[in-house]
Amino acid sequence: MAFSTLLSFWSISILFVITPGADWAYAISAGIKERILPAILGLLLGHFIATLVVAAGVGTLVASQPIALMALTVVGSLYLLWIGINLSCHPATISNESYSNLDLNQPWWKWVVKGFGVSGLNPKVFLLFLALLPQFIHPSASWSITAQIISLGLVHILSCAVVYFLVGFSAQVLLKTRPRAAQIVSQISGGLMVLIAIILIIDQVKHYSFG
Repeated sequence: MAFSTLLSFWSISILFVITPGADWAYAISAGIKERILPAILGLLLGHFIATLVVAAGVGTLVASQPIALMALTVVGSLYLLWIGINLSCHPATISNESYSNLDLNQPWWKWVVKGFGVSGLNPKVFLLFLALLPQFIHPSASWSITAQIISLGLVHILSCAVVYFLVGFSAQVLLKTRPRAAQIVSQISGGLMVLIAIILIIDQVKHYSFG
C-alpha cells in the first residue's frame, strides 16, 4: 500500500481521534484513577476487533460488487458531514460525572474489559470505519482488500494509542481544569470534517460524471 494513501487516511482519521467523546472520557477516568495502561489497552482492543469485523464484511462486499465501494464512499462522506455539523453546533464536553463512579480498587482486567466495551461495543466505531476505510481501498492494488483495510485500521489504532495516552496522562492538568479546551477541539475538528466531507462528495460526483 502506498505511503501517500496511509498518510491521507491518517490525516482524516486523526480528526476523529482528537475529538472528545466516550473514549476520551474513559481515558480521562483512567488517568485520574491511575489505571491508564489497562484502560487504554481495552480501548485499543475494541478498535482492533472492529477493524477485523469491517475488514471481513467490506472486503467480501467490495470483491463481489465493485460499485459498492463508490456507494460506501458516498454514504461515508455524508456520515462524515453529519458528524462534522453536529460537532460544530454541539461541541463535545467532558465533565467529572463521566468518570466519578469508577472504582480505584478494581483489578486491572476489569479496566481492560470496560475499555473494550466502550470502544468495541460502540456502534459509532463501526460506523466510523465504514465511513472512512472504503474511501482508501484500491481493488486493483497488489494488496488484498482485507489487508488494505487492516493496515488502515492499524494506522488508526496507533493514532488512538498516542492520543489516548496523552489524554490519560494529562487529564488532571488540562481537560479537568480546562473543560473549554475540549469544546474548542470539537469545534475545530467538526469544521474540518465538514470541509473534507464536501471535498470527498465532489470528488465522487466528478468521478461518476466523467469516469
